[in-house]
Amino acid sequence: MAPRSGVAPAPARRRRQGRVAVAGVKVDPLTEAQVVEHVVAALGRGRGGHLVTPNVDICRAISRHADLRALVTRADLAVADGMPLVWAARLLGRPLPERVTGADLIWSLSEAAAAGGIPVYLLGGPPGVAETARDVLCERYPGLVVAGIDAPPYGFETCPEALAEVRRRLVAAGPRLVFVGLGFPKQDRLIDMVRADLPGAWFVGCGSAIAFTAGAVRRAPAWMGDHGLEWLFRLLSEPGRLARRYLVDDLPFALRLLAVCLLKRLWRARRSLRGRQ
Repeated sequence: MAPRSGVAPAPARRRRQGRVAVAGVKVDPLTEAQVVEHVVAALGRGRGGHLVTPNVDICRAISRHADLRALVTRADLAVADGMPLVWAARLLGRPLPERVTGADLIWSLSEAAAAGGIPVYLLGGPPGVAETARDVLCERYPGLVVAGIDAPPYGFETCPEALAEVRRRLVAAGPRLVFVGLGFPKQDRLIDMVRADLPGAWFVGCGSAIAFTAGAVRRAPAWMGDHGLEWLFRLLSEPGRLARRYLVDDLPFALRLLAVCLLKRLWRARRSLRGRQ
């Protein structure tokens, strides 16, 4: 699947200030272009990092588990992968410039990596998927160096030997940009564990982005994503696997989030009106 749009250059500015607190996570108010700029600039200084892309499902998880909240908080960049977070921030009067997804960043960051000679690594997906994603990315961005790929078996994280092998392969490849598509929280726990082995590399927790890139999983049309309906497309595509997650867990959480943010906005407006009287 091709990237949704080109990434235009953006002016440099200081990060980590003015973060937006929404749904229990502090999000960096950055565009996709600014995320790419930040990562490339940090790599140029020899500094690595962890990029997390919270969506409703991740926010619901961290609302229940303090260790997952700490895991997301430790990430160097957090950008909103999900329109409900963008809408909630807007209701709170702290708008985010746009939705920034791992499925888009795998394209824009790979484009920047090809231009800058930055070796990348693809970690995740069913057998054969990472290979296809590599071929797709290399065809689209000539000069892209893929230092390695790995598709760990299901449950590898519970086996010390398998986990050590994943770690050994990654470190031996020596990438500077690593896309980890294992789903939250598995991917981000792994990143938290191995990032010290490659302190000059950036790790991107990208969910299904590797599978999307390979065409193994269909992604929703752009208009559905822009209107917060990507979940519906995926539900219709995989109802058996995703029905409980989307309908029982995530949808009620999203509705409560938006309702609370709306009430906060109305309360602030009412208080402001009283203050002027």
